[in-house]
This record gives sequence, structure tokens and C-alpha cells, in this order.
Amino acid sequence: MAARRRNIEIKARDRDPARTLELALGLGAADEGDLQQRDTYFERARGRLKLREQEPGEDELIEYRRADEAGARASSYRRLPVAAAGELREALDAALGTLVVVTKRRRLLLKDNVRIHLDEVEGLGGFIELEAVAGSDSDLTAEQAQVAELRERLEIGDDALVGESYSDLLLDSPELLLSRAAEAMENAYAPYSNFKVGVALRGAGGGIFTGANVENASYPQGQCAETSAIGALITSGETRIAAVAVTAERMDICPPCGGCRQRLSEFGGPATPVYLGRPGGPLETTSLGALLPLAFDLEAR
Repeated sequence: MAARRRNIEIKARDRDPARTLELALGLGAADEGDLQQRDTYFERARGRLKLREQEPGEDELIEYRRADEAGARASSYRRLPVAAAGELREALDAALGTLVVVTKRRRLLLKDNVRIHLDEVEGLGGFIELEAVAGSDSDLTAEQAQVAELRERLEIGDDALVGESYSDLLLDSPELLLSRAAEAMENAYAPYSNFKVGVALRGAGGGIFTGANVENASYPQGQCAETSAIGALITSGETRIAAVAVTAERMDICPPCGGCRQRLSEFGGPATPVYLGRPGGPLETTSLGALLPLAFDLEAR
């Protein structure tokens, strides 16, 4: 089994790639040329799992865990070279389901043990990544310093920093999440109200978890779609909600009930986006904080 490795990394939007390349080369970074990469992310994985197909270079299966926060953060990962990537992609899709595909052109530069990625990502635009690869016995202090110094010399400001992965940025489209919510809604069990609801949650690890309302002849024993989706999220090992989508069969805009607003707030934050509407139809974008001001928080009381 491939050993787990660690790095310190940052990601930022790159508004002037030509200038960034000039600065990096001026620092003595070695130019390794362009790579064409296709990263397929799979569902139902603990952390993130992607198959990278690239030209030139060796195809890889990459499993990694990293906090979604702007600025320097630690990443823990395994990289496994693979043969027959197309067949493996089909098998993983059949077993796990495909979450999203990220296609990009990457200019790779190396400065000591730091990888500098100048990326042009389809559907997202230009980015720069710095990845300082750590030794097995490192406490990550040196790598933090390397990234901080390079960030300053490459003129990467706070306003350019991005906390999410490329997959998360693509997944946070209202259309995709509402589509998954609508699929879940079709499976709702609502014989008494005939009011079907579907919910899709994106976890902080990148996975999408769905739920539908489930009614019961003893009415208090039923549960809302939000509750079903939260159960799927927690069962998978996730504990944080990054985005929410809610759709209903008989309402264009269906906000969560009061109880579900509190349930969602347990695992999200005031800024967590909430998309209400239908795929391809009406859309209202709000946040958990707007839906539930002064949400009950045991630690804050």
C-alpha cells in the first residue's frame, strides 16, 4: 500500500497568469511544462477520492483529506499509479457513482520541494496552487514557512485565496444540487399529505447526500427530507454541511420548516448557502443565517 503523505498548500484565483509565471521563473522555479488533467471524483468516499488521467504522465488514483479553509492548510493523501484507467473509472462509477469531473490545463513548476501549479480549470478560470511536500518526520513548520514566503513573493493577496477544492466549486452550483434534490423527491413516501420534498446536502468533504420526506400513519413518527439527508451525511462519517438544496413537487419555493432550520444549523454555519426552487426553474438563494437568525447553540448560551 502506498504510504500516506502530507503537504502544506494554498489555492488562490490567478488574475494574471502571465505575471505569475514570470515571477515564479524569476525565483528560479524549474518549468516542467504543461499537463492536461481529467480528475473524476467519486461519491460515497471517506474524504475525497479521485482518478486522475493525465497527459503526459502516469494516471493515478488519489485519496486525500484536507480542511476547506482559505489560507495554508495541511493535506494528507495517498497516490497510487494505475493501469487501464478507463476501465477503473467505469468500475468505480458503477460501485460508487461519479460526483463530478474536473478538467484542467496545468503548468507545473518546481521550487525545491514546493510544487507550483498554474491551472486553467474548465468552467472556473485561472488559479495558482502552492504545495510544499513534507517529509515523514516533519512537524510542518518548515513547509508552512516555505508556502508563506512563496505566497508573498508571488504576490498572492488575501482576497484571492480559495478554501474549496475545484470539485467543490463546481458542485456548489444550484442547478446540480437541485437536480439531486429532485431525484430524491421522486422517492418520497408521502401517501397522507401528497406533498413530496427532496433535499441535497453537500458535505465539507465534497460528497452529496440526499433525502426525501418519509410519512407515517402515526403522524409524529414521520420525518422531513432534511432529516433524512442529515442522517445520510452523518452515517457517511461527515459532520459539516457546506451547501443545501430543497425542492418540492407542489411548491416552486419550499423553505425548510422551523425544526429543520435548527437541524441544518447544527451542522452548517450562518453563511452556508441554501438553494430553494427547482432544477431549470424558479430559484431563490439564501443562507442558514438568514433562514434562522439567532439559531440555538449550546456552546454560545
